[in-house]
Amino acid sequence: MPVFIPSSIAEATLLLSKHPDAHLLTGGTDMMVEVNFNHRHPKTVISLRKIPEFQQWNVDQVTGLVHIGSSVPYATMEHGDLAQALPALAEAARTVGSPQIRAAGSLGGNLGTCSPAGDSLPVLSALEAMVHLQSDSFSRSIPFAEFMVGPKRNSRQANEIIAGVSIPITNGWQGYAKVGVRNAMVISVASVCLAIHDDKVRVSLGSVGPTIIRCTESENWINSIGLANVDNALAKEFGAHVRAESRPIDDHRSTAEYRRHAVGVLATRLLLRGVQK
Repeated sequence: MPVFIPSSIAEATLLLSKHPDAHLLTGGTDMMVEVNFNHRHPKTVISLRKIPEFQQWNVDQVTGLVHIGSSVPYATMEHGDLAQALPALAEAARTVGSPQIRAAGSLGGNLGTCSPAGDSLPVLSALEAMVHLQSDSFSRSIPFAEFMVGPKRNSRQANEIIAGVSIPITNGWQGYAKVGVRNAMVISVASVCLAIHDDKVRVSLGSVGPTIIRCTESENWINSIGLANVDNALAKEFGAHVRAESRPIDDHRSTAEYRRHAVGVLATRLLLRGVQK
């Protein structure tokens, strides 16, 4: 199995054009599990970790955007200026695996795998991130809402590399919460990201549907009432609305009934945290 380690975007996209079936690797935290369990047999691998642009990030207060390269590790998102600009992403990053996993795992890997349980994906949905794709001949940017099209399926073309994301900075509170079968190093059973921008709520769910679910009906309901009127009773009713928009299934990690209950409770708690900050 040949492994290519390009040092530039141009070299990487040229390699991909020659090897369209190659597996693109950033941290390898998803792929190596599948390889070890004999679920995946890549013929060619292109590692993207040595490309400087994919390791870069910046917070631009002028444009109101945070750009994060596809290979920036979760460990970088946990603290500092990046965490201050995107606290929900920092909270999600802190829940990803062990310190060793967070030192290797990245948004590019989460987006490439596109599992509904990906911890960063509800955050990218609620914060309305743009995903940047690069090929050897052109680049394009698409909203996250159009990027994930099914469980472990996305709209990346075979000749494209995920270069990074741009995330608008919100002017209100944002937070992330999840539940799992234990307290650490666990795949999400259910997760919720809630963000407030211009006094309007956005909420997205993970692990309770084939894709990340943006709860637009729940958002419209609570936004029509107004955040100034939110109390414990209204927050619980909001949780019930969110619960109704989830589409969970039973599997080896949880039941649909529990997942549905969990996202309702998490949404209630996050809304109360947001209005009582």
